[in-house]
Amino acid sequence: MPNVQLPPKESNLFKRILKCYEQKQYKNGLKFCKMILSNPKFAEHGETLAMKGLTLNCLGKKEEAYEFVRKGLRNDVKSHVCWHVYGLLQRSDKKYDEAIKCYRNALKLDKDNLQILRDLSLLQIQMRDLEGYRETRYQLLQLRPTQRASWIGYAIAYHLLKDYDMALKLLEEFRQTQQVPPNKIDYEYSELILYQNQVMREADLFQESLEHIETYEKQICDKLLVEEIKGEMLLKLGRLKEASEVFKNLIDRNAENWCYYEGLEKALQLSTLEERLQIYEEISKQHPRAISPRRLPLNLAPGEKFRELMDKFLRINFSKGCPPLFTTLKSLYYNTEKISIIQELVTNYEASLKTCDFFSPYENGEKEPPTTLLWVQYFLAQHFDKLGHYSLALDYINAAIAGTPTLIELFYMKAKIYKHIGNLKEAVKWMDEAQSLDTADRFINSKCAKYMLRANMIKEAEEMCSKFTREGTSAMENLNEMQCMWFQTECISAYQRLGRYGDALKKCHEVERHFFEITDDQFDFHTYCMRKMTLRAYVDLLRLEDILRRHAFYFKAARSAIEIYLKLYDNPLTSESKQQEINSENLSAKELKKMLSKQRRAQKKAKLEEERKHAERERQQKNQKKKRDEEEEEGSGLKEELIPEKLERIENPLEEAIKFLIPLKNLVADNIDTHLLAFEIYFRKGKFLLMLQSVKRAFAINSNNPWLHECLIKFSKSVSNHSNLPDIVSKVLSQEMQKIFVNKDLESFNEDFLRHNATSLQHLLSEALLCSVLPFTSTPIVVPGCQEDAIKLGVGKRHCTWLTSSGAKMMYFLDKSRQEKAIAIATRLDETIKDKNVKTLIKVSEALLDGSFGNCNSQYEEYRMACHNLLPFTSAFLPVVNEVDSHNVALNHTANYDVLANEI
Repeated sequence: MPNVQLPPKESNLFKRILKCYEQKQYKNGLKFCKMILSNPKFAEHGETLAMKGLTLNCLGKKEEAYEFVRKGLRNDVKSHVCWHVYGLLQRSDKKYDEAIKCYRNALKLDKDNLQILRDLSLLQIQMRDLEGYRETRYQLLQLRPTQRASWIGYAIAYHLLKDYDMALKLLEEFRQTQQVPPNKIDYEYSELILYQNQVMREADLFQESLEHIETYEKQICDKLLVEEIKGEMLLKLGRLKEASEVFKNLIDRNAENWCYYEGLEKALQLSTLEERLQIYEEISKQHPRAISPRRLPLNLAPGEKFRELMDKFLRINFSKGCPPLFTTLKSLYYNTEKISIIQELVTNYEASLKTCDFFSPYENGEKEPPTTLLWVQYFLAQHFDKLGHYSLALDYINAAIAGTPTLIELFYMKAKIYKHIGNLKEAVKWMDEAQSLDTADRFINSKCAKYMLRANMIKEAEEMCSKFTREGTSAMENLNEMQCMWFQTECISAYQRLGRYGDALKKCHEVERHFFEITDDQFDFHTYCMRKMTLRAYVDLLRLEDILRRHAFYFKAARSAIEIYLKLYDNPLTSESKQQEINSENLSAKELKKMLSKQRRAQKKAKLEEERKHAERERQQKNQKKKRDEEEEEGSGLKEELIPEKLERIENPLEEAIKFLIPLKNLVADNIDTHLLAFEIYFRKGKFLLMLQSVKRAFAINSNNPWLHECLIKFSKSVSNHSNLPDIVSKVLSQEMQKIFVNKDLESFNEDFLRHNATSLQHLLSEALLCSVLPFTSTPIVVPGCQEDAIKLGVGKRHCTWLTSSGAKMMYFLDKSRQEKAIAIATRLDETIKDKNVKTLIKVSEALLDGSFGNCNSQYEEYRMACHNLLPFTSAFLPVVNEVDSHNVALNHTANYDVLANEI
């Protein structure tokens, strides 16, 4: 249908529709649409139909919206309004690529439309189409050269494309148009100057940057940043005397900033240790209350000089009572000599304070207050906990608690020690005690909830958090709304340990959605930042968003999701109805009747609970504003999609795992676990070249990683068992594997690995798990998905070895001699073993229990007793009543090995 021109009356109505849309008066807009469309002459008017669809979309009627917009576009395909509206509709659904296509079609029909160009530029910067963004901003600059957003947007485009010269020319041209009195400070003008200077520094124009900042210094609001830029640029230019004066002034302003001291040392070019220490001593005299000038020399001083400085530092902090003292000194614990000096000093303090209330028995003068001994004991508990001497740590913290049973920090530390020991239940008990001393402290509340989650007490953790969440809604939902990802990542690990994979995956997807929302939220800042001239913060925001999924929270969630999907691929869950049928077949009539009755009661209870929640939700919605109500309805719809039962019974778990893997491969490629997780996925898919890519990248990061060692063995065996690979693939695999294995056979490669890591328990466990595979047995190893090839080779199902890895696990069949050798390697606890920590010992214990070494109950009991002697408080190694209980308790605790000793 050709474009129909509306007469004046209908044209005015159409303008009112546009105005209603802009003012969010959607119901009035629909009334005006109806007035136009009710006229038979204009019943098929394309632009009105499109605007009706756009208005309906704002009211949440998405399907009707698409129907009207598409109908309007069909009726008037040459209307830029229809294409623009279709683009807006696609943008509201986050289909940015499709929206850009619609905007481009609209511009073909009306190339100088400002609103379409603005909308297009927003989508281009959102999608990081920087070349397209530059072109669009150029068009906007030509159309509106008097608007500052046109100049700023065009300059930012060149800056992001690293064409610094052009960006600086545009910024300077625009700056000259700004009329600001010389002695008046204008915030927006100040931000423009600082952004201009930032571009200069990124372009390595150090002299120009210094001259620029000195020229406009009086018109810049942030005086501190001006001085910092001066100091940095003077250092870069080699003007060291001037730089030293700048950094001295900065230290006078803030004597706790370590960066200023680093800059001062570079500027003064101090060659000897005595000169460096002299500078810190002078600054310490000028700023007697500052900690940094007394702390930093401790990094430099050796031997007796370190003892002298440390003695002064510790006495001052113990006397005034400084709880974070150990945290301040913890970075020194890489040096064994300094550790021994600290230990000797503080233990002497403790002994002397107990007898005479002085740091030394030879002192006179005013005695130390009783709290000094308390902080000394608190420090010693932290010190021995850091060194892994948990019994001593507990002795000191118990002594401190006996003297002062109302100090939160003491109970917090006791809980931390028990966590490091591996007794999570006891850790929760003492953290809860700490929390009870101050129920209004959000930090200790959150810590208590975190400890509960690590002990798999999910319900209790939720109740603990509910003290600080919004009333009238469940804590779990409110924490999700607040994007509280520390809680969600801990929940993921807890659900994963409990085998509740559906609930764990739900949390993984919730975390993924948070990152998507954070990425999407930047959309509003593209116009805001240029309007408010917060240009430096805007560029930082764009760069942060580009690497957002590098964050630890996303990595934890993605890793757990991949591990769960791999487990579900290896052992798919049966449907509930099928599982019930299997169970009912083995039950007697009486047991079956009892089971069915129990199921009916559970269903009835669940139904009543659901009805109660539904009624509660309705009551909340009535008491809230309409806008908030609509947002909650939309949010609840998203949550309802994440049904744990469906998530854990997904049809293509490997494809879902790859979705979480892709951001890790793009942004966390420097972490070896990324590539090893990728290998595990591709191993199951039988993708040999992608397996090769993964192990090569992992090998380049750390060739001695035990998990990588297992992957290499598995990869080599799977390649050797597949003779039907294309010639070109076989050639590439052979060439690349020779580089990794250095022309060694697998047995020699494995022996070298063992020889080089003879004192590492983690590596020995990996070696033990592979011990029966090399030298090669007659049992072939079959890649999952290749059962038919195995059957053709005459290998029955029960003779197939399925290589699966979750940490360091593989299932294999062992003969008696091979089993004993493997267990002997894995359970070594002699003095030569260096990494006998809680986490590693529990990992070995888990391997003995889960069938990795076959049936070895007696060896497990011997190993448990040996570990109990080493770590008497670790709950995983405590003796239990009988063998069955021992097995169950150990499994329960070994499931927690990945959360233990995180802070050791």
